[in-house]
Amino acid sequence: MDKELLHEVFRREMNDRKIPLSLGKTCPVKCAFCYEKDTGYRTTFDTPLTTQEDWEYILKQIQAYPTGTEHWVVGGNEYMEWTDLFLHPRAMDWLNEFLDTTDKNITLFTVGYTPANEINRLAEKYPGRINFELSVITLGSYRKRLMPHGPTVDQVLKILDGPAVTSANFYSFGPDTMYGDAIKVSQVNNKCLLWMGCLTPLKYIDRDTTMLMRQGKKFLPREAKKIYEANLPNSTMIQTESDITAFLNRNKIIKTFDACELEKKDAVVMAGNVYKVMSLLRKNRARYLYVPNDTLGGDSNCSTLLTFDDVGRRLTNEKRVFLPKVIMEGSSGEEKDISGATFDEFKSRFPNCNFKVLHKVNSKLSNKKLYEKGYLKNYVEDYLGNPLHEKFEAVALPN
Repeated sequence: MDKELLHEVFRREMNDRKIPLSLGKTCPVKCAFCYEKDTGYRTTFDTPLTTQEDWEYILKQIQAYPTGTEHWVVGGNEYMEWTDLFLHPRAMDWLNEFLDTTDKNITLFTVGYTPANEINRLAEKYPGRINFELSVITLGSYRKRLMPHGPTVDQVLKILDGPAVTSANFYSFGPDTMYGDAIKVSQVNNKCLLWMGCLTPLKYIDRDTTMLMRQGKKFLPREAKKIYEANLPNSTMIQTESDITAFLNRNKIIKTFDACELEKKDAVVMAGNVYKVMSLLRKNRARYLYVPNDTLGGDSNCSTLLTFDDVGRRLTNEKRVFLPKVIMEGSSGEEKDISGATFDEFKSRFPNCNFKVLHKVNSKLSNKKLYEKGYLKNYVEDYLGNPLHEKFEAVALPN
């Protein structure tokens, strides 16, 4: 890749507050559940291994950005493939330099390749500036199967045993998996957020891993109740099931769509999670166009992850269609979906259809409600403990 194009890719990622480091190859960890196994649905650039010269260019560019409240994320994932960048031999050196030469905050994701002593020392040196989201995934018997090249359990526990980790995410894979991890993590670190739930299989995940993910969903209620009853000192959140999230936010979803002043004949695009809420609680509010997440496939069922291609496959002879803003909120304020397709490109494919945007149904709202209602307590009390959730689960999606 020539330098001019490489710098353009860097700048695109930095405009979205990403620090575009690269391993120069596909991630060698090869986790069985990885959502980056197939990035064929979007355009990515094969950036080479980040050099010292590249880093100096990146850092200089970042230093020129105004400092705001946002965190800069280690790794580009809009125009680059996501990899565990703490496998880069210079990653910790550059993280240290970033914190030392800027006043900006940083977010980092890793399955645990950060040196424990070093990352905890940085957390003590720069208190409040590092948001460290550690992907524990599982500490139990399924770990080797899911993460054949992942760091050891001992390495992960060493990282947890200190001030660096802000949140630890792990999931249900069967009886006592999520619960066992919650107890173990809390014993080592009783301050970090426990971020739990289920992994959603997409269409390119292998059959055995897909079955394991679905098994985890089956046991999620039992696992969640046990953690709830354990009354751990950590904050506990469950944020990975879109249907559950939609149900917990049902009142806000209804209120938002009511405020859009739709008529009964209006065709409104939505994924399965919102479709189930509206069909159950506002059956005749409008004409709901259920759109499957065909691009990602598998069990994906979320409006945020819909693409314009998904919507296009669902349209027939509609003359006017309402689209939630959340579909077209790509990076840098551009109106594009997760695949990189723009709204203008999409509209040009359907010249006889008038598209209206529901601006109230946006990512700012969905992200805010995700965190507000995402506590394990809400799931146990307002989902599992609410008889209405059985009717919600029974809502059938159209063919």
